[in-house]
Amino acid sequence: MQTDISPSGSLLTGFFSSNGIEPGLVLVTGPRGTGKTHWCMKLFSHATSLGYRIGGLISPSVFENGKKVGIHLVDLNTGERRPLAYHRGSGRGDLLTTDWQMDAETLEWGNSMLEKTTDCDLFILDELGPLEFNHGVGLVTGFEIIESRKDLPVFASVRPSLIPEARLRWYWAQVLDVSTEALS
Repeated sequence: MQTDISPSGSLLTGFFSSNGIEPGLVLVTGPRGTGKTHWCMKLFSHATSLGYRIGGLISPSVFENGKKVGIHLVDLNTGERRPLAYHRGSGRGDLLTTDWQMDAETLEWGNSMLEKTTDCDLFILDELGPLEFNHGVGLVTGFEIIESRKDLPVFASVRPSLIPEARLRWYWAQVLDVSTEALS
């Protein structure tokens, strides 16, 4: 994995060389609102424009009138999108987190999409959080892919509070903090 990261605005291109992206795991992190999902979406767009076959899932926020009201889950292979999370107290969603009610059916669908991710050049998973790390539910198929496909370049977004646990699990991972553009 290249560690010579280009200046701001070209951060993504620092991972690409004339030989492609080297296999390895990069944990994309940063505080809430710093752009982990946006960075993963830019990675997807850049890699797609270069002809890469992308597998994985992204969880973009849903806004109404400038206010975040939910989260979707998007399969990067098919482009299919499903509602993943609603504000806690909305009456929708089966699994409760501090701020959100997650849709168990969408998580099941997401895991089934991940199981079908067998033929790709690059894998992106946004995001692995407390459901996966602390409760063993959520997009847990992502753990299996990360651990079994060391032949792939993998980018997974993880909250800063879960990075120590992620580094214990995946000692070979590099960490990219999108808020500071630092790779460690």
